Parts: sequence; C-alpha cells; structure tokens
Amino acid sequence: MTAPLAFITGASSGIGQALAARYVALGWRVALVARRAELLREWVLAQGWPADRWAVYAADVRDEAAMQAAAHACLVQQGLPDVVVANAGISIGIDLSLAEDLPVLRDLLETNVIGVAATFQPFIAPMKARGRGTLVGVASVASVRGLPGHAGYCAAKGAVVQLCETLRGELQAHGVRVVTLAPGYIDTPLTRENDYPMPFLMAPDVFAAKAVDAIAAGVRWRVIPWQMGVVAAVLTWMPRSLFDRIVGGQQHRKKRRRPAAGQ
Repeated sequence: MTAPLAFITGASSGIGQALAARYVALGWRVALVARRAELLREWVLAQGWPADRWAVYAADVRDEAAMQAAAHACLVQQGLPDVVVANAGISIGIDLSLAEDLPVLRDLLETNVIGVAATFQPFIAPMKARGRGTLVGVASVASVRGLPGHAGYCAAKGAVVQLCETLRGELQAHGVRVVTLAPGYIDTPLTRENDYPMPFLMAPDVFAAKAVDAIAAGVRWRVIPWQMGVVAAVLTWMPRSLFDRIVGGQQHRKKRRRPAAGQ
C-alpha cells in the first residue's frame, strides 16, 4: 500500500492499457476500469504483474452508479489514488443533417464528457481533504477546431478541455492538480480504421511514457507528440475566415462508427 496508485478508465486497450503498463513498470499500483473487465483481466494476468500491484473494476463510464461503485471499491481495497486518468472515450463520425445521428451525438457526449466527470467526481473531495492528487483528462488535438464530419467528437473533446480548465481553477488552492492531455494520432484500435492520413502517428507505449512524464510534472496542457502541438497552435491562431476556406474545401469524411477506446 506504500506504492503510489493510478486509477485509469478505458484500460482494456490503446492508451489506457499503455498507461497502465508504464505505471506498473515504474513501480506504481494500478486500478483499472473497463466495460470489458474479463478481457482486461486476461491481459493483466498475461503480463505477470504481482497480484498486489493491480485490480480490475467493471464499469461503463456512462453509468454513474457503476462508476461510484468502482471508485468506492478502489478506495476500500487499494486506497485513495494519487493519479486519476479519465481516458475512456469513443470516436464516431456524424452527419448532423441526419436525424438518426442525434442519438450518436448523445452517446459521444455521455461517454466522452459525462464519463470524465463521473470518473473524477468520487475522488475530488477525498483529494481535497488529503491536500494533494492529480486528475488527468484525456482530450484530443481535435478539441482545438471543429473538423468536417467530426462535430460530435470535436465538441466532446472541447468540452473535456473546458471541464478540466474549470476544475483546475477550483482545485489549485487545495493542492489538487488537473492535467489535460491532448493526443494526436496514436496507433490504437480507435485509429486503425481511419480512412485518411494520420501524420506523426505514435506508438501507444511511446505516448504513455511522455504522458506519464507530463502528469508527474503537473503540466496544465500537453499535446503529444510535440509536432501535433505545433499543428494545434497554428490551428488555434488561424483566422476564422482562413480556417473556413480550408475546411470548406474538404469533403466530409465518410461516416464510420468506431470502436470504444478501451472501455
């Protein structure tokens, strides 16, 4: 119980899985949350980690009661985490001219935004009482500007950025840090079905190493890889008229449902 503890959602694949492996390699304990808990448990057992280094909790981040139960179980069995990573998310292209895509938009917001809040909420008061801790929201470079075909995903990840920024202002006086990570293209099940170029594609273990360093440093905002940070900065400061001309000339991406990110 003396080793630090990281609580990670969306841990059954991709970024969440890579973060779990990185933390364990550094001597941490991990509390791992996923819908596919059995799949996650099988993966963990295959890693050969000591039994006192990990626990798996079954929960869908959209289910607030299930997340409360997972958090309570973690607090009882493993203690109060030092780091909580709200990583679980989905990416689905939508067309807002289609009525049938409105429920898809709702699913995106419930998973990617409400899921982050449901992940953080049980740990905020205990971290404030302890006077330290770190909450990590996994956003995306797609949070910077709205991209054709991705209205729901861009809106959801933009909301994650603002949610984290608000919490940062509320919690800094209590010694609780809030870190926002904005991945670019990471080689995960979420991106492998993309039918368009993915510049600066990064392996998940490389991303995890850089992300854990950023979390340890308590940075407020970090785009990984750094090259996508340059792209994000250019997009942020690009005049709306120029941005509209550029994206207006693009065809909308083919709408494609994407698998959940490590849920």
